[in-house]
Order: sequence, then C-alpha cells, then structure tokens
Amino acid sequence: MLKILAVSVSALAAVSCGAADNDPGPGGVTVGEARALDDAAEMLDERNADPAAATADRGAAEAQPSQ
Repeated sequence: MLKILAVSVSALAAVSCGAADNDPGPGGVTVGEARALDDAAEMLDERNADPAAATADRGAAEAQPSQ
C-alpha cells in the first residue's frame, strides 16, 4: 500500500510539471503508467471501502460458466 502511495505522489508531481505520458516516471515506469496505477489503486480502495460491492462482483463472476 505504501508503494502505491509513493507511485501516486510521484505521478501527481510529474503531472503538475507538465510531463508527457511517455516520460520516465517513478520506479521504472512511465508517467502514464504511474497514472494508470494510481487510478487502479483508487478503484481498489473504493472497492475495499464497500464490501457489499466486492461480494456482488464475486458472485456475478461465479455465476458465469467457465470457458
């Protein structure tokens, strides 16, 4: 979780400087990749804040037949 926070802070700092998406970013990823990781972390945090949504997603996935 701390690593995600560090990437998020670094991505925000890079964006505020006007860096392009393909410019090198923190941890060997590009600025665009860092932004995508930040967005994914935010989605996971929201999902963890609402356990009912996570349970509903899991139930829907289990209801679908495997291929």
